[in-house]
This record gives sequence, C-alpha cells and structure tokens, in this order.
Amino acid sequence: MNISKEQFGESFKWGISTAAAQTEGAFDEDGKGLSIWDVFSSKKGKIYKNQHPQIACDFYHRYDEDIALIKELNIPNFRFSISWSRILPEGTGAVNKAGIDFYNRVIDKCVELGIEPWVTLYHWDLPQALEEKGGWRNREIVHWFGNYAEMCARHFGDRVKHWIVMNEPTAFTGAGYFLGIHAPGKRGIGNYIPTVHHAVLCMGEGGRRLRALVPDAEIGTTFSCSSVEPIDTKPRNVDAAKRLDVLLNRIFIEPLLGMGYPTGDYRALRRIEKYILPGDEQKMVFDFDFIGLQNYTREIVKYSFFMPYLKALPVKAEKRKVPITDMKWEVYPEGMYEVIKRFSVYPHIRKIYITENGAAFPDAVTDGAVHDPLRVDFLQRYLEQVLKARQEGCRVEGYFVWTLTDNFEWAEGYRPRFGLVYVDFETQNRIVKSSGKWYGEFLKAK
Repeated sequence: MNISKEQFGESFKWGISTAAAQTEGAFDEDGKGLSIWDVFSSKKGKIYKNQHPQIACDFYHRYDEDIALIKELNIPNFRFSISWSRILPEGTGAVNKAGIDFYNRVIDKCVELGIEPWVTLYHWDLPQALEEKGGWRNREIVHWFGNYAEMCARHFGDRVKHWIVMNEPTAFTGAGYFLGIHAPGKRGIGNYIPTVHHAVLCMGEGGRRLRALVPDAEIGTTFSCSSVEPIDTKPRNVDAAKRLDVLLNRIFIEPLLGMGYPTGDYRALRRIEKYILPGDEQKMVFDFDFIGLQNYTREIVKYSFFMPYLKALPVKAEKRKVPITDMKWEVYPEGMYEVIKRFSVYPHIRKIYITENGAAFPDAVTDGAVHDPLRVDFLQRYLEQVLKARQEGCRVEGYFVWTLTDNFEWAEGYRPRFGLVYVDFETQNRIVKSSGKWYGEFLKAK
C-alpha cells in the first residue's frame, strides 16, 4: 500500500465523525429532554439484547479525554452532532442553559487543541416531545427545525465554521418511518412519504437559517450512498435496481438541487405530490457549499413480488460469498469511487466531503491491545478509491472516518464495533486500536 496523505494535497480535510445519541449518554442529566431513541430503546425487543444509549460512551462526562485522543491521533477535524433535546428539552420553547454550556465546552476544547469543530444539527435524535406532535410527519417540523438551527447558529456560530444540516435522511426516514426498525418505530408508506418531503424542506430551511446568521461558514448536508446494481440484465431486475437506487441515492439530493423528486423512475413516490404546497419547489432548494457522502457498501438487487411498493430486494452479501463486515455488509471499495463519480456529475454540487466511512469487525482485547488489521485494510482500500476519483478531477475535498470510539450502533446495540478506539462499556476504558494508530501515523506524515 503506497498511498500517502501528501497525494491528496494540502487543502484536503481529514477528520473523524461521531453522533450525540451514540456517544454522549447522560440521557436525562442536567435538564436534557428525552429523544425518540431514549424512548424507542426502552421498549423490549427493539434493540439487540435490549441495550440502550443511557450511558453509551459517556462522552458527556469524558469529552476532555476523547477530544484529547483526537489530538493524540493527529486528526485535525472533529465532526459531532448536537442533541436537539439537550438544548431544547421540549423541542421548542424554553432553552436548557446546561445543554448550551456543554456544547460550548466541547467546542472550546476543540479550539484550544487546534481541532476544527464540524457540527451536525440533526443526527436522528428527534425530541420525543415533538414526535408526540407528529414528528417528521407534521409539516410544523419545518418551523421547529428552523428555529433550532437558528438557535445553534446564534450560540455556536462564532467558533463553528463548518455546519452539516442533516445526517443521512434516507436512513432515518426509511428505517424509522417505513420499516419501523429504528426510532420512532413507525411503519408504512403513509408515514414515510410525508417525512421525506418535510426532511427535504428542513434541509433547505436549515441551510437558509445558518447562512443568514453565519454568512462566513461552510454549510453542507450529508447523504448515505450505495452503488446499486441489478443481479443480472433481465428487465425486471434492472427496473428493480432503478427503483432502489431512487430510494437510496436520488430521493433527497435531486429536489435540493432543483430537479424535483425522481418520480419518473419510481411511481409509488408520486404520492408525495399531495404534500407539496405552493412555493415548496423553491423552498426545497438550497445552494449548499458542499455535499457529504457516506459510503459503506453496495447493493445487488433483484425483483421481488413480495416487497410492497418497491418490488425490489437486495441480495444478501453472505449469499453472494463476498467479503463482509460484522454488519454483514459487503466490503466493496470500488463502490466509494462509483458514488463519488456519480454525484460529481450533478450540476451545482460545488464540492464533496466523505463525511463517514468505516467498518465494524469483531475486535477483541489481547494483552491490553486491540489489533484490527481488517479495518486498516478496509480504510486503506477505500481511501485508494477516494484518491482515484480525486485524481480524475472529482471535487472530493475531504475524508472523515466513522468513528472515534466504539458506540451505541442504533438497533444493533453495542455489538458492532466501528471505532478506531476500543471501549470497554463496563469500565469506559479506552484502548487505541491498530487502526487508530495507523490513521494517526498516516496523518502525521510530512
């Protein structure tokens, strides 16, 4: 492996990404309100082994230690999210000063250590009080979210110059409001369709509120993306892949760019038209400074009569006899190159950052150390594909590893370990893995 940091150029941004709901813990401390994940995880059978994020990695109390680890690993950019219900316990109304103070301490610690803070406004943890008012299904969320974005800009915009409005709307709308496997556990296309439109409107509104208050900031939003291929060239499988591609890759980016929803390639999506009010076409559009792409795997798709509305089914990677991670996702580095190339074709995307990429493998502590050669290999091979796209002229300008510490991995609980740093969840002891040491040395190189 001959790849080096220098090949990417001096302006390339290197970082690490985390999320509040997965790391902070302190779920009801210092005035924090409950989030949909606090409530969803309290229901039996929703999370692996009925685990919960009430303590998680205890970042709320250990942020000093964890940010110091970021410095130790020579990582210059730290992406983290704000817990909406920590600063607005009811989602709107009264501000929780203790929550504002916490994020001020986190940001100040980053600045003190020379680490650039990148703030994500929404990483899936909606205040439960808003979910009880309909949550993402209620169009009022555009107003709620706009006010929340404005509050964050006013309190943190003097030091935070990189903002991400939303994390992976495909995932939280699909898993949370269609499949019901993530919080808040709603199912069906009737729940899903309005959440999609309202999330698009919120991305535009959040971008405008940030731009008005922090005009010198770099503002973006992020999408989970996967290379999607049909299992063969049969027309029904090709069409199935096209429909899944709409849901995984196109449904959010295209309206934001002024292209409208891709209803031509997925007719069931036409149900969204009844939620589009006069003026929405303009409100859906925002000129982001960057788009974040998050790629982990690819999907091979076949037609399925039994999948309602979609009529498409991804073929499990285990059945295809390909290398997989602990999440049973295919290791397919070329998919990173493919999604960068594809998004680079869209007009009006100024630049791309890879805001998440990483892998879960079955890590174990041996003699006080954690050796994870599979993760090192994964990161190196995916980075090769980022470099390839960059060298071919794609405006990919940064790369953030998911994630710093092993954490609460949503419905999978604490079983999958994605971190560059191992966490013993009984003691909260941290051990930098081989992959963390590799990344630190990679970034240290002159």
